[in-house]
Amino acid sequence: MTKPTEPATYEALYARLQAIVARLDAGELPLDEALALYEEGVATAAACQRLLDDADLRIQELQAGGARGEAWED
Repeated sequence: MTKPTEPATYEALYARLQAIVARLDAGELPLDEALALYEEGVATAAACQRLLDDADLRIQELQAGGARGEAWED
């Protein structure tokens, strides 16, 4: 039985993205490995953007709730 994986944090995804970029920038990779890293980088960047968009939406909702004088809930 395998454990369910926890969703990656923004910080973990961003660190992975930086590592991917560093490897690609260093060059000297075979084409197939460079392409696989590039594909992973695109997917990782998209996951980072989704997390940022979700955080932005939460902030907007909190600000809108505060502007209407509603109590903040946990």
